[in-house]
Amino acid sequence: MKKIVCIALAVLLAGTATWAQETGKKINKTNLVIKEWNTDANSKARTLDHVTTYNANGKKIEEIEYNSEGQKWRKRYEYDASGKVSVESVYDERNRLDNYKKFEYNEFGRKKIQYTYTAKGKLKTVKVYEYIAEDA
Repeated sequence: MKKIVCIALAVLLAGTATWAQETGKKINKTNLVIKEWNTDANSKARTLDHVTTYNANGKKIEEIEYNSEGQKWRKRYEYDASGKVSVESVYDERNRLDNYKKFEYNEFGRKKIQYTYTAKGKLKTVKVYEYIAEDA
């Protein structure tokens, strides 16, 4: 009975690996990459629209937006010890740092303040989040 279960499991795993290769999907234990494609209805031309990369903890670490000429922008995310985004860096189409944002959170884990800086580190804007609970 144990041999039958082991054989069945081996066949199942082999089939899963084959399916992943046939569909072009890459199984990676360290991160997940999601690619979004646009297909023109007339020409059937396919263009890459968006790529999002997640780390092993399921946190988004990079996001890239494309247009017909190539990369439009790229964002990188850094996290603090509690798993909240601490820094969001934005890069232009030439992969040059455009700006970055730093975040502070309140005691409930919600964004409290967002500081936006230029690529040279000069404070550009401060956004304060206000949460108002209304009784129904």
